[in-house]
Amino acid sequence: MTPPPDNRDRDPELVRLGERLKKTRDYLNMSQQFVSDSTGIPRSAISDIERGERRVDSLELKKLARRYRQPVAYFLAEEKDADAGEYSLAGLPRALAQLTDGDAKTVLEFAEYLTLRRAAEREEQDADGGSPTA
Repeated sequence: MTPPPDNRDRDPELVRLGERLKKTRDYLNMSQQFVSDSTGIPRSAISDIERGERRVDSLELKKLARRYRQPVAYFLAEEKDADAGEYSLAGLPRALAQLTDGDAKTVLEFAEYLTLRRAAEREEQDADGGSPTA
């Protein structure tokens, strides 16, 4: 039996893409079999993609991104520590256009709440000298 190739032998972009896909799938608590069943991509292919051992075609990536509810751009981002939230926010104007005025006001109020909560957390961290929370 041949040992699996280590990351040095694989294309770093494939490895990064695979790691991002796996991290997202794990975060969503989805099994490879569930993703396979819901996308039509063979489970073995999902495994190979996540290990960076197989290229993913554009249609497969689109299916995976849809299943994970993330934009394709997040998975293809070049920066190592890409934030899925930044890429998700890119579609916010289009989503907001579909809301009623009352719904849009609620979204704005929630965004303001999150901003104030984050500021309070930072103040607390600065006072404690602690590390940031997620």
